[in-house]
Amino acid sequence: MTNQRIYAMSFASVYPHYVAKAGKKGRTKSEVDAVILWLTGYAQADLERHLDAGTDFASFFAGAPCMNPNRTLVTGTICGVRIEEIAEPLMQEIRRLDKLVDELAKGRPMEKVLRKPAP
Repeated sequence: MTNQRIYAMSFASVYPHYVAKAGKKGRTKSEVDAVILWLTGYAQADLERHLDAGTDFASFFAGAPCMNPNRTLVTGTICGVRIEEIAEPLMQEIRRLDKLVDELAKGRPMEKVLRKPAP
C-alpha cells in the first residue's frame, strides 16, 4: 500500500481496529482515545467530530492543534521499520500512533505509554 493511499484513508475506518486491538488485551476505548488525544492535542469532542466526518489521515494530523512535544520519545519498530528512521513526517506520526496503540495493547502502564515521568 502506498503512503498516499494511507494518507487518504479515513481515520474513522482504522479507529475501530485500534479499539479492538486494545480491547482484546483488556484495555478500553477511553484509553485508546487518551493516547490519540495525548499525541495530537485534540479534545474528545474534536476527535468525535473527525470520526463522524470521516476525516482522512492527512487532514487529521494536519489539523492537530498541538502535537505533543514528547512524541519524539516514541521510538522502536513498527511493521519492521524503526519509527525514528521514517523520512516522511506524516508517516512517522501515523506509525507513532500505531506504536502507542501497540504498547497499550501489550499492557504497558498508561504513564509509560504517554511518556509521563514516574511520580
